[in-house]
Amino acid sequence: MIRVAETVDNGFLDGRVRILQPREGYRAATDPVLLAAAAPAKAGAAVLDVGCGVGTAALCLGHRVEGARLHGLEIQPDYAELARENAARCGLAFEVHCGDAVAMPDPLRQMSFDLVMTNPPWHDAPSVASADLARDTANRMARLSLADWIAAALARLKSGGWFVIIQRAKALPQILAALEQKTGDIAVLPLQPRADREAGRVIVKARKSSAGPFRLAAPLVLHSGPAHVRDGDDYSTAARAILRDGAALAF
Repeated sequence: MIRVAETVDNGFLDGRVRILQPREGYRAATDPVLLAAAAPAKAGAAVLDVGCGVGTAALCLGHRVEGARLHGLEIQPDYAELARENAARCGLAFEVHCGDAVAMPDPLRQMSFDLVMTNPPWHDAPSVASADLARDTANRMARLSLADWIAAALARLKSGGWFVIIQRAKALPQILAALEQKTGDIAVLPLQPRADREAGRVIVKARKSSAGPFRLAAPLVLHSGPAHVRDGDDYSTAARAILRDGAALAF
């Protein structure tokens, strides 16, 4: 288990959400904050975060959306325990289930959700493994495909509910193929590090059992200027509103 002495205390949303994370291994940065901001959840919505880690995305969403009923699924027991501790520190109710995305615990298999969001591992099973087991589990699909992960998430979603994912831009064809049969109203938001650079990540949202049209949104540019030239962050005005002030990310 990860002990408190082996964690760091990080602030998200300009310190409004305090998160304990492992000192060594995988640590959340901006991706879960962007994912939570893009989630179109309404007050009181039932929300599931598949692969919730230490709870960063779910707790950022809970900070923004009043009365959201938060659930998380995490395969690593020590990360799941930290997620529970982080929820208590934030004063938010968050039920964290420990288990596998494609073999979910029975309580989750009996539930359906208004919103399912996920920041799944970025790398496929054949990729080079990290020497740190916790980091490797968080970053690499050990035995699933991305399509398997998405199918498992969609199975827990109500008809008309929203699915939201953040991933590498290169995975977009796989994401769209996995969503094609069961969702509509698919919208893709490219995330550009700077205005003159290619998008390295995307956020995709889709509505289950919908026939709405596909949309490609204008990109969100995360940083101002052509290069980092000073100490501190150089977020764009739009990115700062999301990452610092907790604004929703509508697209």
